[in-house]
Amino acid sequence: MSRAYYSASIEHFLVEDADNILGALTRASEFPVEATQRHAWDEQIRILKSVLSPYSRAGNVYFEYAVPRLGRRIDVVVIIRTMLYVLEFKVGEDRFSSHARDQVWDYAMDLKNFHETSHDLVLTPVLIATRAPDPAIRIEKSAMDDGVFRPVYASEASLPSAIREVLNWAPAGVLLAEEWDGGRYKPTPTIIEAAMALYAGHGVAEISRHGAGDKNLTDTTSAIEDVVAECQAQRKKAICFVTGVPGAGKTLVGLNVATKHATAGELHSVFLSGNGPLVAVMQEALARDQVRRDKEAGRKLRKGQATSRVKAFVQNVHHFRDEYLKDEGPPSDHIAVFDEAQRAWNLQQTSAFMRRKKNRPDFAMSEPQFLISCMNRHSDWAVIVCLVGGGQEINTGEAGISEWLDAVQRSFPEWEIHISPELRDSEYGAAAMIENLSHHSHVRANPDLHLSVAMRSFRAEHVSTLVKRILDLDAPGAKELLAQVSDQYPIVLSRNVQQAKDWLRQQARGTERYGIVVSSQAYRLRPHAIHVKAPADPVHWFLHDKDDVRSSYYLEDVATEFQVQGLELDWSAVVWDGDLRLAGKEWGHFSFVGTRWQRVNAADRKTYLKNAYRVLLTRARQGMVIVVPEGDTSDPTRNPAYYDETFTYLESIGLPVLGTN
Repeated sequence: MSRAYYSASIEHFLVEDADNILGALTRASEFPVEATQRHAWDEQIRILKSVLSPYSRAGNVYFEYAVPRLGRRIDVVVIIRTMLYVLEFKVGEDRFSSHARDQVWDYAMDLKNFHETSHDLVLTPVLIATRAPDPAIRIEKSAMDDGVFRPVYASEASLPSAIREVLNWAPAGVLLAEEWDGGRYKPTPTIIEAAMALYAGHGVAEISRHGAGDKNLTDTTSAIEDVVAECQAQRKKAICFVTGVPGAGKTLVGLNVATKHATAGELHSVFLSGNGPLVAVMQEALARDQVRRDKEAGRKLRKGQATSRVKAFVQNVHHFRDEYLKDEGPPSDHIAVFDEAQRAWNLQQTSAFMRRKKNRPDFAMSEPQFLISCMNRHSDWAVIVCLVGGGQEINTGEAGISEWLDAVQRSFPEWEIHISPELRDSEYGAAAMIENLSHHSHVRANPDLHLSVAMRSFRAEHVSTLVKRILDLDAPGAKELLAQVSDQYPIVLSRNVQQAKDWLRQQARGTERYGIVVSSQAYRLRPHAIHVKAPADPVHWFLHDKDDVRSSYYLEDVATEFQVQGLELDWSAVVWDGDLRLAGKEWGHFSFVGTRWQRVNAADRKTYLKNAYRVLLTRARQGMVIVVPEGDTSDPTRNPAYYDETFTYLESIGLPVLGTN
């Protein structure tokens, strides 16, 4: 089934009556067709009938070609010989806006990256402002040199020349349009793109890539759905632990489960996270997208209304907790999905907070125990899904996953426990607790509850393993894996922040998002205009456009591990300070206090600091630059010795240094 509203061979398109083509487009449209849209289609049909006449036997044409990951449709895709053109028409426009340029570039990049039969093609995005002065036709490769040209500008008059000029670059042969159109679409959306698609009613299978060798997200979703169905049918309660490497899609699975039941009568579900920045960004993105979709469908929805709906579905776990401190009844939700469950507070942190902020001096439950108790108020059934990231604890008071298991054993013995076998891995810190549960009759292990393949980086699925080896000081292992990763996922090294910024701008195409990330303890980056005590507002940083100084694109505000955990960039610059520095054969952990660095000795704080860099180094989907400053001999807080050994180590495993051959 074609993803286009209308498709035909160029030969057939040229002879078909324009009104018939317009009728096909109108009938296929998902929304009422306004007069402006009809006029735009009329003009596109008229222009292309003229422009494509020399190529009557050379290819195919597709109008309104769907790009599900972006929630958009390409105006026209044209195949001529072996060349694929992505056409974005601005009918009646007399200038080429940067927004429109990025739009058509995004479309071409989406096909190149995620449409199976477009991977090996040469793609040319063409922006057509029909009334613009004739621009100079420039055919240029982009920095990645992967077969996607920089956008070509054309007016109605110059479009035939643009088509001809591009064909000079076309490889020999003929592309079979039927094979191209039958190619599978296997996207890897960002978590925000995924949330918007799922909230709009798409299923996880539509928006995620999967192959025979991958651990399929639908398998994990199905395993959870089986638990939900069994609990509902048999009126019992269960808790599931879903594990996975960073970027494997745990949050995507949780969102998929939550959205499936979000409006299903008494099967209401809620998606909970203690990650405030993630919740804020997701709520804002979903509300904006809902308003946009309603507008396209001819409906009016105020932003405040959309936000209220979204906040009932995606909630900060602390707000959920506070609500059911006041309300002693069962939640309206039978299914609660807890993202980053390992970050829930332990008993000490929860009790201290309740004493200081809630005037509850006798509160004696950890956050996991209290949250389970809320769902336990249901008289019939309930399911809790805990999404667990290994090595992701980055803050004092985070209980880790063992507290959840201990709370079930101690206070809710009738609950079934469904675990991923990988939960025994040292990164999750739960092996001893699982051993204590060996006598528990309700523990079930299910390998489908583990996601082993990282998908954040669709270019290189082993980036998270590479980062683990780097941080574990496994230089031979890191060097070996880097050789496999580097062709598709560039990782470069620099000692200069401005050089890193220039590299980011050169790599990114269209609206690919880039930004600078640093440790929250990186206090001595001030000379580089990096001030961690004034972190970015995550909503502005992740969602606003290139012309907004608060956005990540401006490379002025930086984000720390607390703002970026659970979220993604396409390209990142990780600026490495002296808080985590190599000293001989081990990491030195430091905190800047007053006017000098002080060594960190507490084991948990060492873990948080190492995990902070794990988070920072696994944020980018397409590539990153790591900046280790040179230091300054005149500044004792930035002694070059604090940085040089770290830089030398990273260089030794094979990371290329910018500016050297």
